[in-house]
Amino acid sequence: MNPSLDSHAALSRDELMALAAAQAAEIARQAAEIAALKAQFAELERRLALNSSNSGKPPSSDGLNKPARPNRTTSLRGSSNKPSGGQKGHKGETLEQVAAPDHIIDHVPSCATCGAALTIAMSTGHSARQVFDLPQPMPLVVTEHRAHECRCRACGSHTRGAFPNGVTAPVQYGPRIAAVVTYLLHYQLLPQDRLAELMSDLFGVSIAAATIGRISRSAAARLADFVAAVRERVAAAAVKHMDETGFRVGGKTQWLHIAATALLTYYRVCERRGSLLANVVGTVVHDHWKPYYTLTGVLHALCNAHHLRELKALVEIEKEDWARRMQSLLRRACHAANLAREHGVGGEKAAAGLALAALRPRLVEQLERRYDAILAAGLAFHVAEPPLAAAAKRRGRIKRRTGHNLILRLIERKADTLRFLHDAAVPFTNNQGERDGRMTKVKMKISGGFRCRDGADDFATIRSFISTAKKQGWNVIHALVQEPRGLLDALRSA
Repeated sequence: MNPSLDSHAALSRDELMALAAAQAAEIARQAAEIAALKAQFAELERRLALNSSNSGKPPSSDGLNKPARPNRTTSLRGSSNKPSGGQKGHKGETLEQVAAPDHIIDHVPSCATCGAALTIAMSTGHSARQVFDLPQPMPLVVTEHRAHECRCRACGSHTRGAFPNGVTAPVQYGPRIAAVVTYLLHYQLLPQDRLAELMSDLFGVSIAAATIGRISRSAAARLADFVAAVRERVAAAAVKHMDETGFRVGGKTQWLHIAATALLTYYRVCERRGSLLANVVGTVVHDHWKPYYTLTGVLHALCNAHHLRELKALVEIEKEDWARRMQSLLRRACHAANLAREHGVGGEKAAAGLALAALRPRLVEQLERRYDAILAAGLAFHVAEPPLAAAAKRRGRIKRRTGHNLILRLIERKADTLRFLHDAAVPFTNNQGERDGRMTKVKMKISGGFRCRDGADDFATIRSFISTAKKQGWNVIHALVQEPRGLLDALRSA
């Protein structure tokens, strides 16, 4: 006889019901725990699948687990059906012969028939090939300034001549050496020791790290007024890109804030990430970092490259169909906006531009209706999904799935997401701001950061100037040699 059956037979009906209730409660608890563990496991798997190609994570965070090579090189824009390489009409850079070479070397042959010596006077024509190279060696040019003291023959008084501005020491480096050092230190991001070695190898200049630091501080002081003017112009621009990135200063994390346009760049160092640029007007393009929405008196445009990466993760990891359709819609909208800019909305270009301008309002309306329909379908999908196991135990805001949160954001910020369709000056992405901030990560990889705040501030000032000079099409070395006052006039007239 089974002893367990005997023990249950000895129990009363109430005791059996209590035992069954306890077992049911334990089963329910275990089921809830299993569901919570499954949800946690799924979330961890989702996070492990995220990388720089399908999220906002930087490429440096991929580590050794980099995406497979085809995925890393896949563009979010998709195929354009154009051949690779330079496109028709692209202005190339070709090395061409010059009319007046610095040196001419004549190569006169011997007679191929009898072997007699020939001379240049016997030449009946020639073919020319030019070789462009650097002089070897490249010695420094030493200029001595002599301030003479003269005695006037009329009155007998002595008068001493004045040295030019900037010539303050018996021996010093000139402005072009200072410009090259500043350029290599702050644009090419060479560490001071390697920069000193390069100057010695190329120019035979033995320059100490302390001298390099002094040149950097002097350049930052000279350019401060110019960079202040850049700051005002960026803040007042109709459309500007804003971004921020962390870097190390004195062993602590601080923040480099970027505010830029296609022709201007302004950097500033802040201890707090939320220290935003003041007196900003116009439209701000950013990546939906919430403190940007505390700016008053501005319009916002969100970076759709971030949206495409988030949608890519939902397509590849979560297999959500609405995300695939939204990807396609945003790409189509971007293509339509680019075509409108190329042909000239407003009828000032060719007839094709006039036709596109006439179709534009209807196309925008169609794209917006499609946008709303896709998000409505995605929202219905997530509302029908069972709630997350951890949601019932949380206080405050309800925990939602990643795709659900993205849908709500795209609904709430529809005008900011699609602003590029209504304003031709607003781009589809915030790539301008991100490109201007990328060099900070290169600086950190090379040098690790800055030892003090003054060095970081000098870097931000000089880098603001050089980046702006590059965008304006100026020769950087020539610009660093010139007086900033003249460059300010050029900037105002640009």
